[in-house]
Amino acid sequence: MTRIGNFLWFILGGALMGLGWWLVGLLAFITVIGIPWGKACFVIGQFSFFPFGKEAINRKDLTQTDDVGTGSWGTIGNVIWFLFAGIWLALGHLASAILCFISIIGIPFAIQHLKLAGIALSPIGMTIVSKEVAAAAHRRNAETLLG
Repeated sequence: MTRIGNFLWFILGGALMGLGWWLVGLLAFITVIGIPWGKACFVIGQFSFFPFGKEAINRKDLTQTDDVGTGSWGTIGNVIWFLFAGIWLALGHLASAILCFISIIGIPFAIQHLKLAGIALSPIGMTIVSKEVAAAAHRRNAETLLG
């Protein structure tokens, strides 16, 4: 089912948004200072091409350790990202979600676009993993919190 969803997603608009992510990534690489954001764009662009069966998760939730992207530097990076590119990519995904919702049959695609819009607003500190890995990380974190 995941393969069918990814195939339909790709031909019905996922390719367009994935290319949008990659275009922003190329622009970020050109600036040199934007290379960390560019790298994130390519990872999320790949996710945008084929999102079914995968999930974006905070790296701290996955590894249970802080790194540059999950700390205060990551927050600063996300603010800069939001101002220069995040809002535009999020609006693209939001517009795509609205079009998918209108068609009724496209509601699962609309939900994916809304998830990607959320990621577009603050991608620094996130990583893409399979749904099973994400569920295991969430379960482990819940067990750790509950003792």
